[in-house]
Amino acid sequence: MNAPAGLDLASIPERIQSEVQRAIQRSIKGVEYFSTSGPSLGSTPKDVLHSRGTMSLYHYRPMTDEIYRVPVLIVMATTNRGYILDLVPGQSFIEFLLKRGYDVYMLDWSAPRPEEKSLRMEDYVLDFIPDCVRRVQADSGEQDVSVIGYCFGGVLSLLYGSIHKDGPMKNLICFTTPIDFREMKLFSNFSDRRYFDVDHLVDSVGNVPPEMILSSFEMLRPASRTVSQIQLWENIWNDEFVKSYRMFDRWATDTLPLAGEYFRAITKDLMWDNKLFNGTMSVGGRAAKLENITVPILHAVAEHDHIVPYEAAKHLIAKVGSTDKEEVILKGGHVSLVAGANAVKRLWPKLDSWLGKRST
Repeated sequence: MNAPAGLDLASIPERIQSEVQRAIQRSIKGVEYFSTSGPSLGSTPKDVLHSRGTMSLYHYRPMTDEIYRVPVLIVMATTNRGYILDLVPGQSFIEFLLKRGYDVYMLDWSAPRPEEKSLRMEDYVLDFIPDCVRRVQADSGEQDVSVIGYCFGGVLSLLYGSIHKDGPMKNLICFTTPIDFREMKLFSNFSDRRYFDVDHLVDSVGNVPPEMILSSFEMLRPASRTVSQIQLWENIWNDEFVKSYRMFDRWATDTLPLAGEYFRAITKDLMWDNKLFNGTMSVGGRAAKLENITVPILHAVAEHDHIVPYEAAKHLIAKVGSTDKEEVILKGGHVSLVAGANAVKRLWPKLDSWLGKRST
């Protein structure tokens, strides 16, 4: 009997052997996966400059003899841990900044305790961020501070900058920061005031549990976890793939609860009334209009961001009062824009080029 066209019978034993070896390797690596911990994350040397309640301020130790005059304060999103920007050597945004000569600080968050359920938007914008800025000024000896805000950390940075329009913020960089909350489609549906009783939720449970927040993120892409687990199994023999998977999976599931009153304000002021976009936002009785921001600003957005789609982010540059302002749209998603191999090649060099000339 003749072999089907294109089929090399002589190669079949070799291909079978290859598949058998790969199956064996999968089994061995699978055992290793469940019996070992993942890579150590957030290991760039740093000091705790200040810690209070849910807030921690870190100062990373410089890696160059000369540093830029203007220090950098990174403001993380309140739902996520800051180590996404400090994964492992060679894939750490923090390490990149330090090696480029920046003096780097980070405002990171921990889970609010039950008694901190009364934390309000005012506490974050008018207390935590200004407190950290003052401590960065005192520690660095400089009055000017550049601020980098990631996702909702960008929203908090915008609110801070719009209220403290006379400084000391010298430059502002936002990553994947929503402005028009009507365009956060699925989140808008989740929080529809006709069906979502935010007052009952907050009054009943206090702090919003991380499981609820994580579930809302996962519902944006319901099959993503199953697909990623299949990809893990198919590539479990590949040490680099497994290392990357473990880093990002750990961060993605390491979600923080949100203080109840803070969540109530987010839902009513931003999700329901879209006040930041409409220009009617106030924090603690102080107007927070984007047009008040006049410092140089860079907004980086991702082409394939399923959490903060471009339609939700695209109005920022038009609404701020700055003359020195730029939007950059880069390939990637909500996380890969700022972390991982994609970010190393695209966002990080762009940010360095933009910020370096404005940090002297």
